[in-house]
Amino acid sequence: MADAHKALADSLRESFPEAQVDYRERLGETVLEVHQDALFATMKTLRDTFRFEQLTDLCGVDYAAWGQDEWITEQASGAGFSRGVRGNTFARLGLTGIYGLDPVTSNTGRRFAVVYHLLSVSRNLRLRVRIYCTDDDFPMVDSVVGIWAGANWFEREAFDLYGIVFDGHPDLRRILTDYGFVGHPFRKDFPLIGNVEVRYNEEKGRVVYQPVTIEPRVLVPRVIRDDNRYADPDAAEESASNG
Repeated sequence: MADAHKALADSLRESFPEAQVDYRERLGETVLEVHQDALFATMKTLRDTFRFEQLTDLCGVDYAAWGQDEWITEQASGAGFSRGVRGNTFARLGLTGIYGLDPVTSNTGRRFAVVYHLLSVSRNLRLRVRIYCTDDDFPMVDSVVGIWAGANWFEREAFDLYGIVFDGHPDLRRILTDYGFVGHPFRKDFPLIGNVEVRYNEEKGRVVYQPVTIEPRVLVPRVIRDDNRYADPDAAEESASNG
């Protein structure tokens, strides 16, 4: 299988000389990164020539603050696991100063990306394709519904959660959030507690929207200290006998 993936990577380099091909032998996977303008033509070639008959998944990615620590500490790990830190908007981004996070900057051309997972049933091969959106303010890529019909709901989900527009989609509208929802909840600068909350108003006899009343809860990383339960049993027995 490793030889098949290596051969696939070599063929992709020959067919798409301007694209970036990353073959990871240790993981046994191949990643193809193409420019936004070449997306549709590349995908059609992958289906017709390379026989990737099936699109198994499509998702959006927000690379804002990629690789930056979420908090500063010398005692615990600097790698965070949530956006629950105190800041101006109670979201991960928008934090400056002591938190050490850079604010979101526009037009980097590397913030939003769309990742496609392709499967060749006839060749028993998988391929990951990644496309960065060149405009951070209005991320947009071509729709691939005309190539794989199953991309329809995947693209609607990426549009709903990340605000990525898929040009040529037959019915691009939200699929997970409520009617009238404002914003895109999977963006890293979206407030962790949201913007509004919903409740039933008995006087009006209907559901109403109102400002969020949830009190933000800040998650603080705990310092892992020595625990005698995981100590050397011989050393622990000797310490007990001496004590």
